[in-house]
Amino acid sequence: MKKSLLAFALFLSAFTAFSQTEISGKVTDASGMPIMGTNVIIKGSTSGAITDFDGEFTFTTTLSGEHIIQISYIGFETFEKTINCDGSPVTIDAVLVEGGNTLDTVVLTASSTFRSQKDTPMSISSVKQKEITKLSANSQADILRSIPGITAEGGGGETATNLFVRGLPSGGQYVFNPLQYDGMPLMSTFGLNSSAHDVYARPDIGFKGVEFVRGGAAVLYGAGSVAGIINYTSKTGDTNEENIINLEYGTNGRLKTDFYTGGKLGGEDSNTYYALTGFVRKDNGPIDTGLDTRGFQLRANIKKKFDNGSFTIHGQFINDRAQFFMPLPLDGGSRERLAGNDGDDVESLLSGELANTSFLTPGGAYESPIDDGVYTKGGYLLADFDYNLSDNLKFKSKVKYANYQHNFALYVGGDGNYGNPITISDYIEAVAPGNTGFSATYQGGSGDQINGNDLVVENLHIDRLRPMTDYSGEASLILNSDNGNHTYTVGTFLARTEAEDVNYQYRVLSEFNNNPRLVNLNYADATGGNVVYSTGGLYNRIGMTSNNFLEQSRTAFYITDEMVFDKWRFDVGLRVESTKGTFRKGNVTESQVYTDGDLTSELQNVRFADGTFTTGEIEATDWALSLAGLYELTEVTNLYANFSRGFFFPQQRGFAPTPGIRETNYEAETIIQGEVGAKFGTSKFSGSAAVYYVGLSDRIRIDQAIVSGELVDQGRSEQSTKTIGLEATGNYRFTDYLSANATITYQDHEISTNQTEDLVNGGIVTINEGNEIGRQPNILGSIGLNYDNRKLDANFTLNHTGAKFTDDSNNVELDAITIARIGAGYTFETEGNNSLRVGFSVFNLFDSAGLTEGNPRAGISGQSGDGDFFVGRPILPRRFFLTSTFNF
Repeated sequence: MKKSLLAFALFLSAFTAFSQTEISGKVTDASGMPIMGTNVIIKGSTSGAITDFDGEFTFTTTLSGEHIIQISYIGFETFEKTINCDGSPVTIDAVLVEGGNTLDTVVLTASSTFRSQKDTPMSISSVKQKEITKLSANSQADILRSIPGITAEGGGGETATNLFVRGLPSGGQYVFNPLQYDGMPLMSTFGLNSSAHDVYARPDIGFKGVEFVRGGAAVLYGAGSVAGIINYTSKTGDTNEENIINLEYGTNGRLKTDFYTGGKLGGEDSNTYYALTGFVRKDNGPIDTGLDTRGFQLRANIKKKFDNGSFTIHGQFINDRAQFFMPLPLDGGSRERLAGNDGDDVESLLSGELANTSFLTPGGAYESPIDDGVYTKGGYLLADFDYNLSDNLKFKSKVKYANYQHNFALYVGGDGNYGNPITISDYIEAVAPGNTGFSATYQGGSGDQINGNDLVVENLHIDRLRPMTDYSGEASLILNSDNGNHTYTVGTFLARTEAEDVNYQYRVLSEFNNNPRLVNLNYADATGGNVVYSTGGLYNRIGMTSNNFLEQSRTAFYITDEMVFDKWRFDVGLRVESTKGTFRKGNVTESQVYTDGDLTSELQNVRFADGTFTTGEIEATDWALSLAGLYELTEVTNLYANFSRGFFFPQQRGFAPTPGIRETNYEAETIIQGEVGAKFGTSKFSGSAAVYYVGLSDRIRIDQAIVSGELVDQGRSEQSTKTIGLEATGNYRFTDYLSANATITYQDHEISTNQTEDLVNGGIVTINEGNEIGRQPNILGSIGLNYDNRKLDANFTLNHTGAKFTDDSNNVELDAITIARIGAGYTFETEGNNSLRVGFSVFNLFDSAGLTEGNPRAGISGQSGDGDFFVGRPILPRRFFLTSTFNF
């Protein structure tokens, strides 16, 4: 009998030791609405779940004894409750209270587990969709400008934002920090052409928000990245139908309607949900050029939920045109805008009169798409599959196809042999010395002779045809250990991207004015013969200057372990990636044609492709290692550190093929990053402080310049840089409704080596070593004040970008810029929990005229600060927005 009792006791003990406890429940807000996407986790372990569309969750754990379950979601105070894991079912119904510290925000990017920002051993920032909607953003720069360590230049308009992260050298755009929607990049390979990621999609109100992960851990998962990932996460429908309409009016004829609808498809027992979002807009842009900004975007997803997982199909279609603004001549001393012929300050030299421009070439009639500006038409399909193979093993995969027809109308105002404003009398004397008379009229005018004191300027227009097709996919297995201490991930990422890089160029003579008139000019030479100089403003029909076809594939494998112990967290990951690419460069020759079809007109050279191509191939393999750790020092303070060795595959378009040589020397750039910091979080204050190091070796950089009146690749540099920075953030809640936030970044950066090949004249030179990295400031910061009592909300923000050099030559330093933004709104409650918010916002409240950049096409010698005129791009002028947002 004693032996039987002993055996039974041993059996019971073994059963208890290996038994599982099922934990389930529902999470709602104070009004009883379910909260989807809430992070539910047993504190100090990896056991947990994410709430579904109904705010419900369920998971099992092998842990035993008393533990604390933690429930958190952005914008709400963290809920904690002690539970006993003894094999009996545990049910929890949690009601979250709005507020809480910002570091409780759940992290969805660059990790296999769901963690709060406070528990993540890396730097990460997030912005909720509610705040983005209030912003009435001109571009991605407005959304990301307040993120520490990020320089965001938005002077070009609504697309092609220039982003610089943590002192890394680049020409801007998204070189080291790709833009992702739902965890997949909008384009898998950067550098096949010169288009920024944000030309393929626009933010809308169908997102939960955006996260920006900085640091080396971003290289590991999915497509990977060098130094950061920007990831927008879409809303998906749930059992509670939601509808939102946001109407926006702004100065310069801004009319935009955003919409979102989401809910359940089918009856009450259906597990299928939908979401549809998008916008329609029409306006004259932040700067009126006479060329419209117009278009629409649709995005949708359908999600099927089943017992062990879900399957979601996302789709997008975009047909959108946005005008783009380039640097222009400014006063050489003050660097302020110059007055045009009408007395108003000139903000852009792009002319609406250039719409429908066309001319003959040997290949047929060429019609310029300048009226379309940055034009994108196309979309993507994304399939997202999650399946729980067991309680501890999950399979995840994503497959995406994207195809876009994309043109980039680049109008370089004031770029030519006489690119600075000059009177028409002085201009004709300069271009035709010894002339015996001239006739100059404005296109479409009365035919009267132009006043000799009217200012004119030469401009260069470049039509960049950039169609792209992208195929990409990723798959991973995620295994949670029985004790909950480890989360192992093994995954792969595959991609192939195809692109064209075709340029047409022509030169234009116009008056110096906003939305300038085009100048028709002819003169009598020294012998009295009539010379037609410009017709319809065009004085040089250059034609096709590049005709390239590129493709590149990527194959990556990664393995990671995210570990959780009592007070410690460790992340370890390894990634190996290979790339192959082909570059077919079309030879471009010259042929003579008539400019107008008029036999008396002069002959001009117009280039075209001769049908032959030089082909080159690139291939490289590299690896990345990431190590990170976090220690919970106290309940309010976590210490963390991370280190990574990563890589970046250079932009393929910088490796022109050599005739007769198939393979091109191509190697990955190496990047070393390290960071040590602390995170603090209480109900009143949350913040972080970190010191970081970023070193980039063997970077390939292309310098563009205007040579003989054309935009060409002038220099190809191999460069190494290093940056040491200090980054701090803080958010203090004075009351339940009033809070203040601030960020500051100091970075000391340097070009350690720079070997430049002169692609025009030949030869290798050593330049710029020891200089600061161009376009990277030493100081960045922001400060904001926010009030929101759920009816009245108001905000005021200052964003500061310190002084920076225009380029690596360090010849010219641009002054610091501070941009102020203010906004407020009032929410009216209506029947059935419906609401209407009416608000306003003002961008660049004080109408600052600071410069976001100088002349990025100054070439390898850099920009000069001497002279009567200076080429630079001012920040966008003040703009006022009115919005009304209806939730029903």
